Amino acid sequence: MWGILLGLIVLMVLAYLGWSIIWVAPIAAGVVALTGGLDLLEAYKDTYMGGFVSFAKSWFPVFMLGAVFGKLMEDTGMARSVAVAMTKVIGRQRAILGVLTSSAVLTYGGVSLFVVVFAVYPLAISLFREANISRKLIPATVALGAFTFTMTAIPGSPQIQNLIPRDYFNTTAMAAPVMGSIAAIIMAVGGYVYLRRQERKLIQNGEVYTEPEDDKNTKADDKVPHWTLSFLPLLTVLITLNGFKFDVVAALICGIVLIMILNIGKFKRFIKAINGGANGSVIAIINTSAAVGFGTVVRAVPGFERLTELLMGVKGHPLISEAISVNILAGATGSASGGMGIALEALGSKYYEIAQNTGVSPEAFHRIASLSSGGLDALPHNGAVLTLFAITGMTHKDSYKDIFVVAVLIPIISVAFVIMLAAIGLL
Repeated sequence: MWGILLGLIVLMVLAYLGWSIIWVAPIAAGVVALTGGLDLLEAYKDTYMGGFVSFAKSWFPVFMLGAVFGKLMEDTGMARSVAVAMTKVIGRQRAILGVLTSSAVLTYGGVSLFVVVFAVYPLAISLFREANISRKLIPATVALGAFTFTMTAIPGSPQIQNLIPRDYFNTTAMAAPVMGSIAAIIMAVGGYVYLRRQERKLIQNGEVYTEPEDDKNTKADDKVPHWTLSFLPLLTVLITLNGFKFDVVAALICGIVLIMILNIGKFKRFIKAINGGANGSVIAIINTSAAVGFGTVVRAVPGFERLTELLMGVKGHPLISEAISVNILAGATGSASGGMGIALEALGSKYYEIAQNTGVSPEAFHRIASLSSGGLDALPHNGAVLTLFAITGMTHKDSYKDIFVVAVLIPIISVAFVIMLAAIGLL
Protein backbone atom coordinates (compact mmCIF):
# COMPACT_ATOMS: atom_id res chain seq x y z
CA MET A 1 0.00 0.00 0.00
CA TRP A 2 2.95 2.32 0.59
CA GLY A 3 3.91 1.66 -3.02
CA ILE A 4 0.51 2.96 -4.14
CA LEU A 5 1.04 6.09 -2.05
CA LEU A 6 4.53 6.52 -3.49
CA GLY A 7 3.16 6.15 -7.03
CA LEU A 8 0.54 8.83 -6.34
CA ILE A 9 3.21 11.17 -4.97
CA VAL A 10 5.39 10.63 -8.05
CA LEU A 11 2.40 11.29 -10.31
CA MET A 12 1.37 14.45 -8.45
CA VAL A 13 4.84 15.95 -8.04
CA LEU A 14 5.92 15.39 -11.63
CA ALA A 15 2.60 16.73 -12.94
CA TYR A 16 2.97 19.78 -10.68
CA LEU A 17 6.41 20.39 -12.18
CA GLY A 18 4.73 20.60 -15.56
CA TRP A 19 5.67 17.19 -16.95
CA SER A 20 3.09 15.61 -19.23
CA ILE A 21 0.90 12.95 -17.63
CA ILE A 22 1.15 10.99 -20.89
CA TRP A 23 4.58 9.70 -19.86
CA VAL A 24 4.45 10.50 -16.14
CA ALA A 25 1.51 8.12 -15.56
CA PRO A 26 3.41 5.04 -16.88
CA ILE A 27 6.38 5.94 -14.63
CA ALA A 28 4.12 6.25 -11.60
CA ALA A 29 2.40 3.01 -12.58
CA GLY A 30 5.83 1.36 -12.79
CA VAL A 31 6.57 2.44 -9.22
CA VAL A 32 3.30 0.86 -8.09
CA ALA A 33 3.98 -2.32 -10.08
CA LEU A 34 7.53 -2.78 -8.74
CA THR A 35 6.58 -2.20 -5.11
CA GLY A 36 3.52 -4.42 -5.56
CA GLY A 37 5.47 -7.40 -6.88
CA LEU A 38 4.21 -7.26 -10.48
CA ASP A 39 6.31 -7.92 -13.55
CA LEU A 40 7.17 -4.44 -14.83
CA LEU A 41 6.88 -5.07 -18.58
CA GLU A 42 3.73 -7.13 -18.25
CA ALA A 43 2.18 -4.51 -15.98
CA TYR A 44 2.81 -1.84 -18.61
CA LYS A 45 1.90 -3.74 -21.79
CA ASP A 46 -1.12 -5.62 -20.44
CA THR A 47 -2.50 -4.01 -17.29
CA TYR A 48 -1.71 -0.33 -17.87
CA MET A 49 -2.45 -0.31 -21.59
CA GLY A 50 -5.56 -2.43 -21.03
CA GLY A 51 -7.06 0.28 -18.82
CA PHE A 52 -5.82 3.00 -21.16
CA VAL A 53 -7.37 1.46 -24.27
CA SER A 54 -10.62 0.52 -22.53
CA PHE A 55 -11.29 4.11 -21.44
CA ALA A 56 -10.32 5.54 -24.83
CA LYS A 57 -12.60 3.07 -26.60
CA SER A 58 -15.57 4.08 -24.46
CA TRP A 59 -15.08 7.84 -24.35
CA PHE A 60 -13.15 9.03 -27.41
CA PRO A 61 -16.31 9.74 -29.46
CA VAL A 62 -17.60 12.02 -26.69
CA PHE A 63 -14.27 13.82 -26.29
CA MET A 64 -13.91 14.31 -30.06
CA LEU A 65 -17.47 15.42 -30.80
CA GLY A 66 -17.51 17.70 -27.75
CA ALA A 67 -14.32 19.39 -28.91
CA VAL A 68 -15.60 19.72 -32.49
CA PHE A 69 -18.89 21.19 -31.23
CA GLY A 70 -17.03 23.74 -29.12
CA LYS A 71 -14.59 24.66 -31.88
CA LEU A 72 -17.41 25.21 -34.37
CA MET A 73 -19.19 27.41 -31.81
CA GLU A 74 -16.00 29.42 -31.43
CA ASP A 75 -15.01 29.75 -35.11
CA THR A 76 -18.51 30.66 -36.32
CA GLY A 77 -18.76 33.40 -33.67
CA MET A 78 -21.70 31.73 -31.93
CA ALA A 79 -19.88 31.36 -28.62
CA ARG A 80 -19.05 35.06 -28.54
CA SER A 81 -22.61 35.93 -29.58
CA VAL A 82 -23.99 34.04 -26.58
CA ALA A 83 -21.51 35.73 -24.26
CA VAL A 84 -22.31 39.22 -25.54
CA ALA A 85 -26.07 38.59 -25.28
CA MET A 86 -25.76 37.45 -21.67
CA THR A 87 -23.76 40.54 -20.85
CA LYS A 88 -26.38 42.86 -22.35
CA VAL A 89 -29.04 41.30 -20.15
CA ILE A 90 -26.97 41.51 -16.98
CA GLY A 91 -25.46 44.93 -17.60
CA ARG A 92 -21.95 45.97 -18.56
CA GLN A 93 -21.19 47.40 -15.12
CA ARG A 94 -21.66 43.97 -13.55
CA ALA A 95 -18.50 42.71 -15.21
CA ILE A 96 -17.86 39.76 -12.90
CA LEU A 97 -21.45 38.52 -13.12
CA GLY A 98 -21.45 38.97 -16.90
CA VAL A 99 -18.27 36.92 -17.46
CA LEU A 100 -19.37 34.33 -14.90
CA THR A 101 -22.79 33.86 -16.50
CA SER A 102 -21.41 33.76 -20.05
CA SER A 103 -18.89 31.06 -19.07
CA ALA A 104 -21.58 29.07 -17.26
CA VAL A 105 -24.06 29.16 -20.17
CA LEU A 106 -21.44 28.02 -22.67
CA THR A 107 -20.21 25.21 -20.42
CA TYR A 108 -23.71 23.96 -19.61
CA GLY A 109 -24.48 24.06 -23.31
CA GLY A 110 -21.74 21.54 -24.01
CA VAL A 111 -18.84 23.77 -25.06
CA SER A 112 -15.44 22.44 -23.95
CA LEU A 113 -13.94 24.13 -20.89
CA PHE A 114 -10.82 25.00 -22.88
CA VAL A 115 -12.84 26.56 -25.70
CA VAL A 116 -14.86 28.62 -23.19
CA VAL A 117 -11.63 30.28 -22.03
CA PHE A 118 -10.80 31.42 -25.57
CA ALA A 119 -14.37 32.50 -26.33
CA VAL A 120 -15.01 34.50 -23.17
CA TYR A 121 -11.63 36.18 -22.68
CA PRO A 122 -12.14 38.97 -25.28
CA LEU A 123 -15.47 39.82 -23.66
CA ALA A 124 -13.93 39.71 -20.18
CA ILE A 125 -11.27 42.21 -21.21
CA SER A 126 -13.81 44.70 -22.53
CA LEU A 127 -16.07 44.38 -19.48
CA PHE A 128 -13.29 44.60 -16.92
CA ARG A 129 -11.85 47.60 -18.77
CA GLU A 130 -15.18 49.45 -18.67
CA ALA A 131 -15.79 48.57 -15.00
CA ASN A 132 -12.14 49.38 -14.13
CA ILE A 133 -11.60 46.03 -12.36
CA SER A 134 -8.16 44.47 -12.04
CA ARG A 135 -7.45 41.73 -14.59
CA LYS A 136 -6.22 39.59 -11.69
CA LEU A 137 -9.84 38.49 -11.14
CA ILE A 138 -10.49 37.35 -14.72
CA PRO A 139 -9.04 33.81 -14.31
CA ALA A 140 -11.05 33.09 -11.16
CA THR A 141 -14.23 34.51 -12.71
CA VAL A 142 -13.93 32.28 -15.77
CA ALA A 143 -12.97 29.30 -13.59
CA LEU A 144 -16.06 29.77 -11.41
CA GLY A 145 -18.35 29.78 -14.44
CA ALA A 146 -16.68 26.98 -16.38
CA PHE A 147 -14.83 24.69 -13.95
CA THR A 148 -17.32 24.28 -11.10
CA PHE A 149 -21.13 24.08 -10.87
CA THR A 150 -21.88 23.79 -14.60
CA MET A 151 -19.27 21.06 -14.95
CA THR A 152 -20.27 18.84 -12.05
CA ALA A 153 -23.39 20.00 -10.20
CA ILE A 154 -26.24 21.21 -12.42
CA PRO A 155 -28.33 18.18 -13.45
CA GLY A 156 -28.23 17.40 -17.15
CA SER A 157 -24.82 18.91 -17.84
CA PRO A 158 -23.29 17.36 -20.98
CA GLN A 159 -19.76 17.80 -19.64
CA ILE A 160 -17.73 14.60 -19.38
CA GLN A 161 -17.46 14.93 -15.60
CA ASN A 162 -21.23 14.44 -15.34
CA LEU A 163 -21.37 11.63 -17.88
CA ILE A 164 -18.65 9.22 -16.71
CA PRO A 165 -20.53 8.05 -13.55
CA ARG A 166 -23.52 6.88 -15.62
CA ASP A 167 -21.78 3.70 -16.70
CA TYR A 168 -20.87 2.75 -13.14
CA PHE A 169 -24.23 3.45 -11.46
CA ASN A 170 -26.74 2.89 -14.30
CA THR A 171 -27.95 6.48 -14.03
CA THR A 172 -28.57 9.42 -16.35
CA ALA A 173 -27.10 12.91 -16.64
CA MET A 174 -30.05 14.17 -14.54
CA ALA A 175 -29.05 12.07 -11.53
CA ALA A 176 -29.89 13.50 -8.07
CA PRO A 177 -31.26 16.84 -9.29
CA VAL A 178 -31.99 18.26 -5.83
CA MET A 179 -28.56 17.37 -4.48
CA GLY A 180 -26.85 18.81 -7.56
CA SER A 181 -28.90 22.00 -7.52
CA ILE A 182 -28.13 22.70 -3.87
CA ALA A 183 -24.42 22.19 -4.48
CA ALA A 184 -24.60 24.42 -7.58
CA ILE A 185 -26.20 27.25 -5.61
CA ILE A 186 -23.51 27.04 -2.93
CA MET A 187 -20.73 27.15 -5.54
CA ALA A 188 -22.24 29.90 -7.69
CA VAL A 189 -23.42 32.21 -4.92
CA GLY A 190 -20.45 31.57 -2.65
CA GLY A 191 -17.96 32.11 -5.45
CA TYR A 192 -19.66 35.27 -6.70
CA VAL A 193 -19.84 36.81 -3.22
CA TYR A 194 -16.14 36.05 -2.73
CA LEU A 195 -15.15 37.61 -6.07
CA ARG A 196 -17.15 40.77 -5.38
CA ARG A 197 -15.42 41.01 -2.02
CA GLN A 198 -12.05 40.67 -3.73
CA GLU A 199 -13.07 43.32 -6.27
CA ARG A 200 -13.78 45.82 -3.50
CA LYS A 201 -10.56 44.89 -1.72
CA LEU A 202 -8.45 45.45 -4.84
CA ILE A 203 -10.09 48.82 -5.50
CA GLN A 204 -9.41 49.90 -1.92
CA ASN A 205 -5.75 48.96 -2.44
CA GLY A 206 -5.61 51.05 -5.61
CA GLU A 207 -5.43 48.04 -7.96
CA VAL A 208 -7.57 48.70 -11.03
CA TYR A 209 -7.64 47.68 -14.69
CA THR A 210 -4.41 47.79 -16.68
CA GLU A 211 -4.08 47.00 -20.36
CA PRO A 212 -2.49 43.63 -21.19
CA GLU A 213 0.93 43.84 -22.83
CA ASP A 214 -0.20 41.54 -25.64
CA ASP A 215 -3.81 42.07 -26.62
CA LYS A 216 -3.93 39.82 -29.67
CA ASN A 217 -6.45 37.57 -27.94
CA THR A 218 -8.78 40.45 -27.13
CA LYS A 219 -9.69 41.44 -30.68
CA ALA A 220 -12.99 40.12 -31.97
CA ASP A 221 -14.14 42.28 -34.88
CA ASP A 222 -15.72 39.53 -36.96
CA LYS A 223 -19.50 39.78 -37.32
CA VAL A 224 -21.24 37.21 -35.12
CA PRO A 225 -24.63 35.49 -35.64
CA HIS A 226 -27.70 36.78 -33.84
CA TRP A 227 -27.92 35.54 -30.28
CA THR A 228 -31.23 33.74 -30.85
CA LEU A 229 -29.58 31.52 -33.45
CA SER A 230 -26.45 31.07 -31.35
CA PHE A 231 -28.42 29.64 -28.43
CA LEU A 232 -30.14 26.99 -30.57
CA PRO A 233 -27.21 24.49 -30.80
CA LEU A 234 -26.69 24.70 -27.02
CA LEU A 235 -30.38 24.06 -26.37
CA THR A 236 -30.40 21.26 -28.93
CA VAL A 237 -27.66 19.33 -27.11
CA LEU A 238 -29.36 19.77 -23.73
CA ILE A 239 -32.87 18.89 -24.94
CA THR A 240 -31.88 15.86 -27.02
CA LEU A 241 -29.65 14.53 -24.21
CA ASN A 242 -32.03 15.06 -21.30
CA GLY A 243 -35.47 15.47 -22.86
CA PHE A 244 -35.43 12.89 -25.65
CA LYS A 245 -32.86 10.68 -23.88
CA PHE A 246 -30.54 10.57 -26.88
CA ASP A 247 -27.11 9.07 -26.40
CA VAL A 248 -24.60 11.87 -25.79
CA VAL A 249 -22.90 11.07 -29.12
CA ALA A 250 -26.19 11.55 -31.00
CA ALA A 251 -26.95 14.73 -29.02
CA LEU A 252 -23.59 16.27 -29.91
CA ILE A 253 -23.97 15.31 -33.57
CA CYS A 254 -27.36 17.08 -33.62
CA GLY A 255 -25.73 20.20 -32.20
CA ILE A 256 -22.87 20.08 -34.70
CA VAL A 257 -25.18 19.64 -37.68
CA LEU A 258 -27.35 22.55 -36.54
CA ILE A 259 -24.32 24.83 -36.17
CA MET A 260 -23.29 24.11 -39.76
CA ILE A 261 -26.82 24.60 -41.10
CA LEU A 262 -27.20 27.95 -39.32
CA ASN A 263 -23.78 29.11 -40.54
CA ILE A 264 -23.82 27.69 -44.05
CA GLY A 265 -22.41 30.98 -45.37
CA LYS A 266 -19.23 30.32 -43.37
CA PHE A 267 -18.78 26.79 -44.72
CA LYS A 268 -15.15 27.50 -45.61
CA ARG A 269 -14.35 27.58 -41.89
CA PHE A 270 -15.91 24.22 -41.13
CA ILE A 271 -13.01 21.96 -42.13
CA LYS A 272 -10.48 24.00 -40.16
CA ALA A 273 -12.73 24.06 -37.09
CA ILE A 274 -13.51 20.35 -37.25
CA ASN A 275 -9.84 19.48 -37.73
CA GLY A 276 -8.86 21.74 -34.85
CA GLY A 277 -11.44 20.26 -32.51
CA ALA A 278 -10.62 16.68 -33.48
CA ASN A 279 -6.88 17.22 -33.06
CA GLY A 280 -7.34 18.91 -29.69
CA SER A 281 -9.51 16.08 -28.44
CA VAL A 282 -6.70 13.57 -28.97
CA ILE A 283 -4.51 15.15 -26.30
CA ALA A 284 -7.46 15.40 -23.91
CA ILE A 285 -8.48 11.74 -24.25
CA ILE A 286 -4.88 10.50 -24.05
CA ASN A 287 -4.25 12.52 -20.87
CA THR A 288 -7.34 11.09 -19.20
CA SER A 289 -6.71 7.55 -20.47
CA ALA A 290 -3.16 7.72 -19.10
CA ALA A 291 -4.57 8.54 -15.68
CA VAL A 292 -7.07 5.68 -15.91
CA GLY A 293 -4.28 3.29 -16.96
CA PHE A 294 -2.42 4.22 -13.77
CA GLY A 295 -5.54 3.39 -11.77
CA THR A 296 -5.80 0.01 -13.47
CA VAL A 297 -2.29 -0.90 -12.30
CA VAL A 298 -3.12 0.30 -8.79
CA ARG A 299 -6.12 -2.00 -8.74
CA ALA A 300 -3.96 -4.96 -9.81
CA VAL A 301 -1.47 -4.87 -6.91
CA PRO A 302 -2.14 -6.70 -3.61
CA GLY A 303 -1.97 -3.46 -1.61
CA PHE A 304 -5.09 -2.19 -3.34
CA GLU A 305 -7.23 -4.59 -1.36
CA ARG A 306 -5.98 -2.99 1.85
CA LEU A 307 -6.50 0.50 0.42
CA THR A 308 -10.04 -0.47 -0.52
CA GLU A 309 -10.68 -1.65 3.02
CA LEU A 310 -9.46 1.69 4.38
CA LEU A 311 -11.52 3.81 1.99
CA MET A 312 -14.62 1.65 2.36
CA GLY A 313 -14.08 1.64 6.10
CA VAL A 314 -14.25 5.40 6.49
CA LYS A 315 -16.69 5.95 9.33
CA GLY A 316 -19.95 7.67 8.62
CA HIS A 317 -22.05 7.85 5.49
CA PRO A 318 -20.77 5.76 2.52
CA LEU A 319 -20.82 8.88 0.31
CA ILE A 320 -17.96 10.26 2.43
CA SER A 321 -15.70 7.43 1.28
CA GLU A 322 -16.51 8.11 -2.35
CA ALA A 323 -15.97 11.86 -1.99
CA ILE A 324 -12.56 11.35 -0.39
CA SER A 325 -11.46 8.80 -3.01
CA VAL A 326 -12.44 10.90 -6.03
CA ASN A 327 -11.07 14.14 -4.56
CA ILE A 328 -7.68 12.67 -3.69
CA LEU A 329 -7.22 11.05 -7.08
CA ALA A 330 -8.45 14.12 -8.97
CA GLY A 331 -5.91 16.18 -7.04
CA ALA A 332 -3.12 13.70 -7.67
CA THR A 333 -3.72 13.65 -11.41
CA GLY A 334 -4.71 17.30 -11.79
CA SER A 335 -7.71 16.09 -13.79
CA ALA A 336 -11.37 15.89 -12.78
CA SER A 337 -12.25 13.24 -15.36
CA GLY A 338 -8.95 11.40 -14.90
CA GLY A 339 -9.20 11.24 -11.11
CA MET A 340 -12.83 10.20 -11.20
CA GLY A 341 -12.03 7.61 -13.86
CA ILE A 342 -9.37 6.07 -11.62
CA ALA A 343 -11.60 6.04 -8.55
CA LEU A 344 -14.68 4.61 -10.24
CA GLU A 345 -12.72 2.09 -12.28
CA ALA A 346 -11.28 0.81 -9.02
CA LEU A 347 -14.19 1.24 -6.61
CA GLY A 348 -17.29 1.93 -8.72
CA SER A 349 -18.60 -1.63 -8.54
CA LYS A 350 -18.25 -1.66 -4.75
CA TYR A 351 -20.09 1.65 -4.38
CA TYR A 352 -22.84 0.37 -6.66
CA GLU A 353 -23.10 -2.77 -4.52
CA ILE A 354 -23.44 -0.57 -1.43
CA ALA A 355 -26.18 1.39 -3.16
CA GLN A 356 -28.04 -1.84 -3.90
CA ASN A 357 -27.77 -3.03 -0.30
CA THR A 358 -28.47 0.22 1.56
CA GLY A 359 -30.94 3.05 1.36
CA VAL A 360 -28.51 5.27 -0.56
CA SER A 361 -29.55 5.63 -4.20
CA PRO A 362 -27.14 5.08 -7.11
CA GLU A 363 -28.11 8.60 -8.25
CA ALA A 364 -26.60 10.03 -5.05
CA PHE A 365 -23.35 8.14 -5.69
CA HIS A 366 -23.34 9.48 -9.26
CA ARG A 367 -23.77 13.08 -8.14
CA ILE A 368 -21.19 12.89 -5.33
CA ALA A 369 -18.64 11.35 -7.71
CA SER A 370 -19.23 14.17 -10.19
CA LEU A 371 -19.15 16.90 -7.53
CA SER A 372 -16.01 15.50 -5.90
CA SER A 373 -14.15 15.41 -9.22
CA GLY A 374 -14.41 19.22 -9.29
CA GLY A 375 -12.63 19.84 -5.98
CA LEU A 376 -8.93 19.12 -5.68
CA ASP A 377 -8.65 18.75 -9.46
CA ALA A 378 -8.05 22.53 -9.76
CA LEU A 379 -4.71 22.45 -7.93
CA PRO A 380 -1.87 24.46 -9.55
CA HIS A 381 -0.86 21.66 -11.95
CA ASN A 382 -4.33 21.31 -13.51
CA GLY A 383 -4.22 21.62 -17.30
CA ALA A 384 -7.25 23.90 -17.56
CA VAL A 385 -5.78 26.23 -14.92
CA LEU A 386 -2.49 26.43 -16.80
CA THR A 387 -4.35 27.17 -20.05
CA LEU A 388 -6.37 29.86 -18.29
CA PHE A 389 -3.21 31.61 -17.13
CA ALA A 390 -1.61 31.34 -20.57
CA ILE A 391 -4.58 32.97 -22.30
CA THR A 392 -5.21 35.71 -19.74
CA GLY A 393 -1.54 36.60 -19.25
CA MET A 394 -1.81 36.15 -15.49
CA THR A 395 0.41 34.02 -13.23
CA HIS A 396 -0.13 31.74 -10.24
CA LYS A 397 1.14 34.56 -8.04
CA ASP A 398 -1.38 37.00 -9.54
CA SER A 399 -4.53 34.93 -9.49
CA TYR A 400 -4.23 31.37 -8.17
CA LYS A 401 -5.37 32.21 -4.62
CA ASP A 402 -8.75 33.31 -5.99
CA ILE A 403 -9.02 30.23 -8.23
CA PHE A 404 -8.30 28.03 -5.20
CA VAL A 405 -11.15 29.59 -3.25
CA VAL A 406 -13.82 29.44 -5.99
CA ALA A 407 -12.76 26.21 -7.73
CA VAL A 408 -11.33 24.12 -4.88
CA LEU A 409 -12.40 25.30 -1.42
CA ILE A 410 -16.04 26.24 -2.06
CA PRO A 411 -16.77 23.11 -4.20
CA ILE A 412 -15.40 20.91 -1.39
CA ILE A 413 -17.62 22.75 1.09
CA SER A 414 -20.62 22.17 -1.18
CA VAL A 415 -19.91 18.43 -1.34
CA ALA A 416 -19.59 18.22 2.43
CA PHE A 417 -22.87 20.09 2.89
CA VAL A 418 -24.97 17.90 0.57
CA ILE A 419 -23.46 14.73 2.07
CA MET A 420 -24.47 16.03 5.51
CA LEU A 421 -28.02 16.59 4.24
CA ALA A 422 -28.07 13.08 2.81
CA ALA A 423 -26.73 11.60 6.05
CA ILE A 424 -29.50 13.16 8.17
CA GLY A 425 -32.15 12.08 5.70
CA LEU A 426 -33.03 15.43 4.12
CA LEU A 427 -31.94 14.30 0.63
